[in-house]
Amino acid sequence: MPILREKDREYVTKLFTEGLRDDVEIIVFTQDFECEYCRATRELAEEVASLSDKIHLIVHDFQSDTEKAKEMAVDKIPALIVRNPSHSFALRFFGIPSGYEFVSLIEDIVDSSRASSRLSPDTKQTIRSWGKKAHVQVFVTPTCPYCPRAVRLAHQMAIENPNIIADMVESIEFPQLANKYDVMAVPKIIVNERPAFEGALPEKQFVQSVILVADGSGSAPYS
Repeated sequence: MPILREKDREYVTKLFTEGLRDDVEIIVFTQDFECEYCRATRELAEEVASLSDKIHLIVHDFQSDTEKAKEMAVDKIPALIVRNPSHSFALRFFGIPSGYEFVSLIEDIVDSSRASSRLSPDTKQTIRSWGKKAHVQVFVTPTCPYCPRAVRLAHQMAIENPNIIADMVESIEFPQLANKYDVMAVPKIIVNERPAFEGALPEKQFVQSVILVADGSGSAPYS
């Protein structure tokens, strides 16, 4: 049974036809047991990939393809990664990108295909000139209308700077991580294992906060 409604399929197909430039890979790590959302994540990826010849689906078994999982730093499932094979960035989703996060997935695919974010020129320059490493985790729930903005900003930072790894983490699917980072509200942003801030901040403040925490300069000024 299709996951997407027909009108959604038509809308996304039109968006891909007009917006995709380079080929894009959707890489899914899954397994057949002890993973409640793995099947649904794979089915969603299959359906999205079917909407454009420029999207190529690659599926790995988390148990048997351990070297590939290690290579791509995948330590939990379901995992879905969007990437342009001609570039080094990878936009990562841990947990099914459903509900409001479906928009994040679709926009990530378009941006990956064009190898460009939608950030302002000044913000792009700030991110590109920053020389340290950051692992940004954005904790979300499918029913949070503010979460996609935070996910998209984190992923766009990763597009602009290969030193930045950005993950969407679905809190309900990974309660042990939500407990570890004391996630009481979403979106909650974790930077290099440190709780940084909550909420979908405007572009400039979001980027400044991530960089400040990653630099070890203290807490985010907008937390």
